[in-house]
Amino acid sequence: MHNGIKHLLRIVCVSIFVFPSFSARAQEKTRIAWAALNPAASPMWVVQEKGLLRKLGVDAEIIGINSSPIAMQALLAGDLDVIVTSVTTLVGSRLAGADTIMIQTLVPTFVDHIVSVPSITELQHLKGKTGGVNRVGSTSDLGLRLALRRLGINPDSDTKIITAGGNPERLVALSRGLIQFTIMPAPWVREAEKLGFRDLLDTGSLALPFHWNAVLTRESIIKSKRSLIAKVVRANADAIHFIKTDKEGTKAIFSKFLKLNDPEGLERAAKAYAAIFPINTLPTPEGVKTLLDDMAPRNPKAKAADARQYVDISFVQELESSGYLKQLYKR
Repeated sequence: MHNGIKHLLRIVCVSIFVFPSFSARAQEKTRIAWAALNPAASPMWVVQEKGLLRKLGVDAEIIGINSSPIAMQALLAGDLDVIVTSVTTLVGSRLAGADTIMIQTLVPTFVDHIVSVPSITELQHLKGKTGGVNRVGSTSDLGLRLALRRLGINPDSDTKIITAGGNPERLVALSRGLIQFTIMPAPWVREAEKLGFRDLLDTGSLALPFHWNAVLTRESIIKSKRSLIAKVVRANADAIHFIKTDKEGTKAIFSKFLKLNDPEGLERAAKAYAAIFPINTLPTPEGVKTLLDDMAPRNPKAKAADARQYVDISFVQELESSGYLKQLYKR
């Protein structure tokens, strides 16, 4: 591992869990990182907690990194085989010349909720107000802007959107009046409601095609480790099945990783993500095109890009055609 990447990983890892090699038959080893501490990453938490890759003969080290750019740097440096993050990270790296590619979608649309101060009772009341996002240019920023445009609100002229930090920091910013609205996922929405803020809109209801969280690797890794990558795709499919069919087990995992114990918030998050995660995790070009189209006016490379070149649909197609998913959901 390059020294710089190693140092950064030590700083930003929110948790490191190593799967010991329980079986001498484990033929393959891998390192995987998920970025951003929210339930969109939870299939990898389930893979980790339930040893789903170990059951497939893979000795996996899975780490959490709170920065998508750092995760991407580690992938490009050869320190990771797979990262779980948004299409924003994929597009940025590929436009810069990297051989990164999406092999599976986990969340195929935006799932954040627009949350506001109590005095804002209608979406049109957001005009003239200041909104907060994780950081300008992030996935939360893009999601808020696209949602506002769909609702007939120009985010650039009708509102002011500023960097306000993570979900806890944005709740503080709302409380202090620094911002009047923000965007955040469950179970943070429940935390916001407990503080008296209003859940204005579930952006998932807009069904905007966008890979909010996805599984990324490199074309060079696919060539050298295709069997391993196929097992990662299958393990994620197994994890989604677990989330859809074992609510109590899912709530326990959410509570552990999010360090939240509110029963109602966990109940709502488990129910919401059981519906959000798709059975068929095909990484469609449409979910990439949404971002490329948004970038096109400012970036000639994005305007000329072919969204189909950003996804490898073969792994999910093979899983589907094998009949595995059909059998899985018969259980």
